[in-house]
Amino acid sequence: MKRSKSRASGSGVEGRERGAAAVEFGLVAPVLLLLVGGIVEFSHMYNLQISVTQAAREAARTMAVEQNKDAATAAGIAGAPGLDAGSFGFDFTSVCTGAPGNAAVTVTYTAGALTGLLGANLTVEGEGAMRCGG
Repeated sequence: MKRSKSRASGSGVEGRERGAAAVEFGLVAPVLLLLVGGIVEFSHMYNLQISVTQAAREAARTMAVEQNKDAATAAGIAGAPGLDAGSFGFDFTSVCTGAPGNAAVTVTYTAGALTGLLGANLTVEGEGAMRCGG
């Protein structure tokens, strides 16, 4: 009578295949995580850009109607809910002075990065213009 050879679990071909899968995962995981982190950071920056552009539009509209920089600044901050009011910078490059023209506003906003892939801070800029008088 012949004895059958017993194999311990995890040895032989099955164990080597599991080891190969672990090595493959170890090679692919950093690239995958970097890709996911880049997508998250880009999405965050794009959302900031949209919000800051909306703030610039609101500030330009208020400046064109009311000709008041303080009111335009407040409207710009209110036009981007969820963002820190202290991180905004408003630059009124063209204001309404009674003559026909445009009210133009450039808004800058600095925020911290989520993952740090694009640096520690992100600075985005939005521009808005509106014809004077509404």
